[in-house]
Amino acid sequence: MTVARSSLISMAVTPYYHVIGRCVRRAFLCGIDSLSGRSYEHRRSWIVERLALLSSVYAIEVCAYAVMSNHYHLVIKLNPEITDTWSNDEVLDRWCSLYAGHLLVQRYQAGESLGVGELSVVSQLVDLYRKRLADLSWFMRGLNHDIACRANAEDNCTGHFWEGRFKSQALLDEQALISCMAYVDLNPIRAGMANTPERSEYTSIQQRIAELAKDKAAKAINTESLSTVVPSLFGFAARLNDDQGLPFSLIDYLELVDWSGRAIHPQKRGNITSDVPPILLRLGIAPDQLLRYLSRQEQGFAQVIGKVATIRSAANQLGTSFLKGIAAANRLFPQLN
Repeated sequence: MTVARSSLISMAVTPYYHVIGRCVRRAFLCGIDSLSGRSYEHRRSWIVERLALLSSVYAIEVCAYAVMSNHYHLVIKLNPEITDTWSNDEVLDRWCSLYAGHLLVQRYQAGESLGVGELSVVSQLVDLYRKRLADLSWFMRGLNHDIACRANAEDNCTGHFWEGRFKSQALLDEQALISCMAYVDLNPIRAGMANTPERSEYTSIQQRIAELAKDKAAKAINTESLSTVVPSLFGFAARLNDDQGLPFSLIDYLELVDWSGRAIHPQKRGNITSDVPPILLRLGIAPDQLLRYLSRQEQGFAQVIGKVATIRSAANQLGTSFLKGIAAANRLFPQLN
């Protein structure tokens, strides 16, 4: 049974989502066109810089990202409760930093005297903007529309730039979240565009390593290719069960990504051995099935990713009898199903 996107994006189910945007007819978003020799590499920084702006305005956290040649991946966390802490003026300032805003809002911000009825309309618009600033669809509209307009202007053409609307998958639990983040961060390695995470350009893993290198003064790590304007990434929790960050440690996550990258990269000799990152044992993820998922051999998930129990719970909350992924969850998370 097909579930509408508006129903799938639900805070009652999960705040975490995997989002994919792909160019129409597999046109070039970034990279170098082998036929014409034209370079579109500069467009990769457009995506990262736009993410930086949008994540500073919206109540949405960026957990992971990877900008590829004709598509991009995001893992985001919805944070709608933070909008309640914003004053009406802050909501208007945030919205109008991206969009023109209603004429009455423009007059209000300019300090003009408004009547009671006009102020009531402004108040209603504040409520509307507050909801939109926590809405994934509006966030993605702000990203895709801007990039499409810039690319079409550069190519001197009109028409669709993106292959329909963005695709989203709900990440129902910690296991789904860490698996999907690792998949996103390893995209350049899987595509043969990089051989180590720290050299995976325009990815969150490179950004996290660069920030860690700066903190630790690790001069051996080369981060010269990191974009100058990057989004503020959602951090890792200082301790377990801390909802102020991702529910695992940065070091464990880096070990997982590095191990997984060595295991699936065709030019590496790494393989699944007894020397498995502790986080895999702690989360009960089967290593062989994780590698299938990270190399995209595991195609059993659709709109949601998670353990069997959380998929069934999500189906109940969404009012549907079935969500695809039960068999895949049994393979990927066997110790927890």
